Amino acid sequence: MAEITTQQIQELRARTGAGIKDCKAALVDSEGDFTKATEYLRQKGLASAVKKASRAATEGIVHSYIHFGSRIGVLVEVNCETDFVARREELKELADSVAKQIAACPNVEYVSVADIPAEFVEKEKQVESGKEDLASKPAAIRDKIVLGRIEKRLKELCLLDQPYIKDQSITVDELVKQTGAKLSENVKVRRFVRFVVGEDLSAE
Repeated sequence: MAEITTQQIQELRARTGAGIKDCKAALVDSEGDFTKATEYLRQKGLASAVKKASRAATEGIVHSYIHFGSRIGVLVEVNCETDFVARREELKELADSVAKQIAACPNVEYVSVADIPAEFVEKEKQVESGKEDLASKPAAIRDKIVLGRIEKRLKELCLLDQPYIKDQSITVDELVKQTGAKLSENVKVRRFVRFVVGEDLSAE
């Protein structure tokens, strides 16, 4: 059997919206045949995440999680399309998993890169561009390095880009999409708040 490449997995993921792990399994099962792999994902309800993403998600739940020791608390809003799915155990389990992820990630401030203010991104670019280690680099190379550093920095701040704490082979974004596929609805993490006992009190 031919080896499945990362490029094949990424291409199938782009076509179907399914997670990396599921795309790899589909390609292995179909021996690299994209048509069969797509059918495999459809049969499992994992190939429609991209289409679902355009549908309005105005229902959902607000979930709370208090970490052991009661020093960290999280509120997270997870949206779906219908009240029926909002009552499903799978959505509650997703919300709990996401809340625990937020509790474990002190540097995460935004849901996705799209939520980061443009002025923050511009400021980060200025900081990176002014670093001494780039002074001797040609302009084109310097710009490329700055872009790479900025992309890395922004992902570090975003919940959906974090490796899922219970399965490092997928991101939180893929976890959300997998749940949406199982529920046959557009499922999204809308917003969250992370509370830490004593945080910012030293500045008062």
